[in-house]
Amino acid sequence: MPNQKRDYYEVLGIAKGASAEEIKKAYRKMAIQYHPDKNPGDKASEEKFKEVSEAYEVLSDASKRQQYDQFGHAAFGAGRGAGGGGSHGGFGGGGIDLEEALRTFMGASGGGGSIFENFFGGGGGRSHNPNAPQEGADLRFDMEIDFEEAVLGSSREIRINVNETCNHCKGSGAEPGSGRKTCATCRGAGQVVNGGGFIQFRQTCPTCRGAGQVIEKPCAACHGQGLVRNKRTIDVKIPSGVETGSRLRIAGKGEGGLRGGPAGDLYIVLHVHDHEFFKRNDLDIVCEVPVPFHIAMLGGEVHVPTIHGTATLKIPAGTENGKVFRMKGKGITSARYGTGDQHILVQIEIPQGLSSKEKKKLEDAVKILDEKHFPLMQKMNKAAKTFYDRKRILEKEK
Repeated sequence: MPNQKRDYYEVLGIAKGASAEEIKKAYRKMAIQYHPDKNPGDKASEEKFKEVSEAYEVLSDASKRQQYDQFGHAAFGAGRGAGGGGSHGGFGGGGIDLEEALRTFMGASGGGGSIFENFFGGGGGRSHNPNAPQEGADLRFDMEIDFEEAVLGSSREIRINVNETCNHCKGSGAEPGSGRKTCATCRGAGQVVNGGGFIQFRQTCPTCRGAGQVIEKPCAACHGQGLVRNKRTIDVKIPSGVETGSRLRIAGKGEGGLRGGPAGDLYIVLHVHDHEFFKRNDLDIVCEVPVPFHIAMLGGEVHVPTIHGTATLKIPAGTENGKVFRMKGKGITSARYGTGDQHILVQIEIPQGLSSKEKKKLEDAVKILDEKHFPLMQKMNKAAKTFYDRKRILEKEK
């Protein structure tokens, strides 16, 4: 079986409803990772870079993305990339086969031959066998998870209603022991011809819907549909490092196939809740940590929460408000991208609720301080003095 193109949304690791900004962000991240300049001689990275670039070319263009969402990879022709043109030329700038687009628009995909042959009464065999095994549809399930689950990984159990292959008829739609017979309306052609003379129109047979055959005795369990509606319980493993928009693919858990065809896949689209303390930037964690003013002034240690547990951070004497410290390896761990860091933004905290006695002791303690202990204040006063000196000169020159 030839290599099958992966879904462009899956290639970029984004949801189908992703915004243009989310698409750009996902592409930029992956393009940097797999760029040939960063991976010289690595053929696997080179192919991955090409795949990512092709996906971005389509999904970043509103017109091409609309065509892709409707027709899939067939929108750009077999064996062609998103920008390639076939022998039929482009349609709407996206390389869609005009004949295929018309066939889809006219609802004639189950009919035979060219759409132009159908208009003018020409012949031609069907482009595919409607009685062949048919793969089940893919399903999407949106799941909300907590921040802890996203960064540490977890297991979930979900219950969904899904159309499964009927066990009684194995998806054939026919009662066991019976089969299919030639459609009496179209005599097995799958099409009926309307009109007469020079102008004739071929349309999909309304009785067999283009199959050329009808079920002799419909299955009692699924009433000839080949599928039955069931509630299914599925265990979902959430790996560490996922984020909002991440998609988890569970093979074979989509809708059941028909006539012996395989089941589709289930795609879990994740939506991560924000955390009140930890903020995320890719695999890095950013948080604001309150530091008592005397520790910031004299130096010392503070205990900092991380997603891996409490860690000790040394605060140098004279640390200013807004200072950022990096705690290497204390970020999110991803099996694919490694481990990030935690960045600590210092917020100097002033004591509250002091009693009169405590205030008096504090006032006595700070009497030893003067302007030389406050370099930022010295810098401000110097700049102000320079300004006012210049101001006086300008006023005298008027």
